[in-house]
Amino acid sequence: MQIDEFLDQLWLGQGVSEHTLAAYRSDLKQLERWLMTPLNTMPENQQLAQVQGQQLEDFIAQLSREGRTARSQARLLSACRKYYQYLQRTGGREDNPCTYLRTPKQAASLPDTLSEAEVTALLEAPDTQTAIGVRDKAMLEVMYATGLRVTELISLRMSEISLRQGLVRVVGKGDKERLVPLGEEALHWLEQYLKYQRADFVKQPTDLVFLSGRARKMTRQTFWHRVKIYAELAGVTRNLSPHKLRHAFATHLLNHGADLRALQMLLGHADIATTQIYTQVAKERLKQLHSEHHPRG
Repeated sequence: MQIDEFLDQLWLGQGVSEHTLAAYRSDLKQLERWLMTPLNTMPENQQLAQVQGQQLEDFIAQLSREGRTARSQARLLSACRKYYQYLQRTGGREDNPCTYLRTPKQAASLPDTLSEAEVTALLEAPDTQTAIGVRDKAMLEVMYATGLRVTELISLRMSEISLRQGLVRVVGKGDKERLVPLGEEALHWLEQYLKYQRADFVKQPTDLVFLSGRARKMTRQTFWHRVKIYAELAGVTRNLSPHKLRHAFATHLLNHGADLRALQMLLGHADIATTQIYTQVAKERLKQLHSEHHPRG
């Protein structure tokens, strides 16, 4: 019950995404189960609300032995910190057992992205002679033109689009808003979809821009499935996810001279350090091109 109340408070007060909430729930439930196993060496504190710092340290060490990544461990620790802060505020306990725990150090991994040729092939894959094809073409073009997160794309509403100005108003993480230009191709296909095909998907009044074949809000999984279909048609053989179009958007803009601060605003990153990883991606791409094409590479 306390976990549910905590997650409700996060959703209402901080605008945390459904994806993050689900991850936090899974992490806290896993910790709760672990506290009831013989692996927990302090059986007198088996309640989640009364856990001690040493128990959390033992649990994270166990996750590490099981092969959980540093990123996954860091996310769990973040969930625990927020949960025990919530208990402190509501009188559930006086201290936070995470106070002296250090976040596992994460290796700086570079996002895997698509080349411009691969993106072009992917964007040309949908059959625009069908309503579904036009819808998917519009979604792919909008995502690549704006760098939207998948959740932002499928949650886009009619009231957030200005076709006349060629802009979308995006409500991102933490309910922060940003304005992002669409570009000519994305604007063209979005207009085609809204004018001729969207009505085929609408069965009852809704402000959502993109709908599934069942006239419902499209899920992340459905969109991922569509992307994989088009990747196969386009001959894109690398492991692909919808988020790679966001990576491609960022990397290709930098390759063509975009300013890092402007890119931060377009992506909706709170910290520019998050955006800076793409400068390294661009550098690695330049090194690869030099190695492949320079006579003394």
